[in-house]
Amino acid sequence: MRDAYSMSITSPLSFGDFSDDYKSYSGAAIALLPVPYDKTSTYHKGADRGPEAILRASHALENFDIETQSEIYLRGIATLEPVLVDETPDILAKAVQTRVAQLLADGKFPVLLGGEHSVSVGGAAAAKQHYPNLSVLQLDAHLDTRDSYHGSKYNHACVMARIREFCPIYQVGIRSMDAEELSTLDRSRILFAHELAQQTTTDWQSRVVDSLSEDVWVTIDLDCFDPSIMPSTGTPEPGGLNWYQVCGLLRLLAQRRRVVGFDVVELLPRDSNPAPDFTAAKLVYQFLSYIWADPSK
Repeated sequence: MRDAYSMSITSPLSFGDFSDDYKSYSGAAIALLPVPYDKTSTYHKGADRGPEAILRASHALENFDIETQSEIYLRGIATLEPVLVDETPDILAKAVQTRVAQLLADGKFPVLLGGEHSVSVGGAAAAKQHYPNLSVLQLDAHLDTRDSYHGSKYNHACVMARIREFCPIYQVGIRSMDAEELSTLDRSRILFAHELAQQTTTDWQSRVVDSLSEDVWVTIDLDCFDPSIMPSTGTPEPGGLNWYQVCGLLRLLAQRRRVVGFDVVELLPRDSNPAPDFTAAKLVYQFLSYIWADPSK
């Protein structure tokens, strides 16, 4: 029996500017779960404000998606009460796992809005329990495979080390890592940003997708994008991906694999530049549109 906290209650700040008829949990196919957590960031703080910024920016989105000729909101998008944990990241991971497990049990498609990257462990762990043949696609500037950092094995710099303990991962867009991560680097399952920049075709997208299992969770750290289009992150790295590289990969993934959930993390909103908030909200809606696209269009 569910307790009052674990019940999925619609948030007063919801995603998208569309009728409330498409925002109720009972009728929604998609459930957005904000996780405003920022305990382990080590450069600029403020990712805990990311989920609210994405939700607010989403009200400026057009509901019709040109690429897929669809209006994904018609599937129903419920925005839930956030996961509020003011404890260590291992405790956060368990709280997120519990919430996402319930969403999957209820037949909902989970989307996590971070928060720092440590919020992703619980989502992927819940998906692994529900889909045993899971793999995880990571879009990120940083490898995030340290075994421990600043005394915690669940620090944001360790998120992929924890996830690969229970399922295969593939990493795209990486351009920053520590020497200690070399010893555990799986060179066959990573595409560095400098290598991607040298590609003259989109064949790399097929290679990435073909390396993933049938069921895939996607974790998108927004610093995977170049800072010229996504400066609002805690650790922006030069030389990142562009919008169409990311979207091209996500669209192909949605066509060839079953995406079972995803997270978008590490937005650090800045009042002086609201454009990245909108970009993050657009990315969420765009990816959802790909996942439910009519293949005939």
